[in-house]
Amino acid sequence: MKALIQITFLLFIGIQVTATEVDWGVTGHRVTGEIAEKHLSKKAKRAIDKLLNGQSLAFVSTYADEIRSDDRYQEFAPWHYVNFEFGGTYEASTKNDKGDIYMAINRCVAILKDDTSSQSDKVFYLKMLVHFIGDIHQPLHVGIADDKGGNDFQVRWFNEGTNLHAVWDTDMIEHYNMSYTELTASAKRLSPLQVEAIQNSSVKDWMYESRALCETIYKNTEAGEKLSYRYMYNNFTTVRDQLQKGGIRLAGVLNDIFG
Repeated sequence: MKALIQITFLLFIGIQVTATEVDWGVTGHRVTGEIAEKHLSKKAKRAIDKLLNGQSLAFVSTYADEIRSDDRYQEFAPWHYVNFEFGGTYEASTKNDKGDIYMAINRCVAILKDDTSSQSDKVFYLKMLVHFIGDIHQPLHVGIADDKGGNDFQVRWFNEGTNLHAVWDTDMIEHYNMSYTELTASAKRLSPLQVEAIQNSSVKDWMYESRALCETIYKNTEAGEKLSYRYMYNNFTTVRDQLQKGGIRLAGVLNDIFG
């Protein structure tokens, strides 16, 4: 009976960890979507409102995760991330023939810009784009295949077993204990020139920016390490910055697509 209880407990922990092995998590993605809303042009806002039938970018930002439990959408699973060796480059890496996050963002943009795309395709790929631009700003989504983007890099978050990917996806954000609207409201105040500078970059730039952060994270974290207040102090500003950049850049892409 004792062994059965232990097995049940381990299975439960496994389920809990798996649930966070996705990306920014619900709160993070909604922050990015909410920030994007604040930087949309009037024309883009009207076009998006029509496509989404009044749903906000924050609301649809988690759609690409929600559909992962549906076998019909399994082909999109590799679109949430990209892996290549530290010290290497995306260009020289072996590509996943099923796609990756860099390809996914470009694919979504192409479909949304194509006048021949169906209305249903535009709605679907708009929701996916909102999510993927959030994902590419999460440093562990531009990771290494050896540990599945940090999912197999085991650490402790305060007194709970978790992994490095989950710490950056969810644990730090949830520990901060603010809603997505509170986090959005407390984002850095930026001038129009600062916003323009953030937007004046390519998808590839975003990817390599996250890769540089990812490498720094690995240099400063040990497997099995207990992460707590000091880790939050050292890294949560980076989390907030990445969420804000993701939202600002998402708005820039949408303004370009919809005018």
